[in-house]
Amino acid sequence: MKVAIIGGGAAGFFSAISVKENYPNANVTIFEKTTKVLSKVKVSGGGRCNVTNGTTSISDLSKAYPRGGRKLKKAFKIFNTKHTMEWFESRGVALKIEANNHVFPVSDSSQTVIDCFMNECKRLKINIRTKASVQEIIPNENQLDIVFSNNEKARFDKVIVATGGSPKRKNLEWLETLGHKIENPVPSLFTFNMKKEPIIKLMGVAVKSALVTIQGTKLKMTAPLLITHWGMSGPAIIKISAFGARVLSDAKYDFKAQINWSGIQNANVVQEDLGNIAQNHPQKQLQNLKPYGLPERLWQFLLAKAELPKEKRWSELGKKGLNKLTSVLTYDVYQVHGKTTFKEEFVTCGGVSLESIDFNTMQSRICKNLYFAGEVMDIDGITGGYNFQSAWTTGFIAGKLK
Repeated sequence: MKVAIIGGGAAGFFSAISVKENYPNANVTIFEKTTKVLSKVKVSGGGRCNVTNGTTSISDLSKAYPRGGRKLKKAFKIFNTKHTMEWFESRGVALKIEANNHVFPVSDSSQTVIDCFMNECKRLKINIRTKASVQEIIPNENQLDIVFSNNEKARFDKVIVATGGSPKRKNLEWLETLGHKIENPVPSLFTFNMKKEPIIKLMGVAVKSALVTIQGTKLKMTAPLLITHWGMSGPAIIKISAFGARVLSDAKYDFKAQINWSGIQNANVVQEDLGNIAQNHPQKQLQNLKPYGLPERLWQFLLAKAELPKEKRWSELGKKGLNKLTSVLTYDVYQVHGKTTFKEEFVTCGGVSLESIDFNTMQSRICKNLYFAGEVMDIDGITGGYNFQSAWTTGFIAGKLK
């Protein structure tokens, strides 16, 4: 049996290894269009490679995918984070779970993961061909012909497409031509540009828990937030960008972000908290008592924004002052003009529609003997090892060639 894996990234390698372990006599070749394989693995997690997430709950795991979560829930019963960790550790890659549940190699180097894959390919005699760009797949009875950009043609019994996320629809047209439905690709996992907002002077300031709301939408996210020299980043922003990828694209990345610095949804509770501070610490100056553990620079900035003198005592606030302070803490609005995407680790929302794929096998519903793995499908996760986990899971299942 001849099997072609199109794409030399995480999903491509994992599916190739899966094929070979299920069919030891198969002739398996990975075709990568660039000169390097596993380039995204190399740069991921700042070069440390966040291989998966430490959560063992399939329900929680599936909720980390703005697109594809429901379908993946079944797939995770076959191969999940626990299986991923066992897979790597049984092949000599020692792993560690960090405080935020992110799983990294103990070596803190993505090269450890790359070496593992290359060693497995060598052991299993998997062929790797670089500079092999696929132009077209032509069904031929029970086989598939692959046409490469140099007009070379080769015939295979099975083909797994693992080309990764594509920021441009035209890169998916060769799959659309076969009859697959394509969901328009748009960026996911990005930060907010607020270059005209004075808050960027506070770059480097981080808040442990902020509630971010996109005005005019149902999008909400509570998580840590980071102020940058171009706007805002951190888990709250990155996660809301993933869940709102299509909505924010439709808005042309021009919208208002409302920040609740207290992280508490009910403004009445915040007002009550501030009233208690005024009652219990009447002689303290506003600048010297920061609620909700807010960083000093941010607290001073918010006081100025609320037009409250920092030397003012809490007892002197009065109802009007309390209202001002509550408002700036819970209803702080910033204009967003554009986004910043992490080019090395870009993640796209979109790709081959999940309607076109049988998730029990990862086989195309349109084209027999053609399978999919990884981000080429309309699947994407938030940060934290989730995108790699979906690559491992779908690659593992696709490699069964059922």
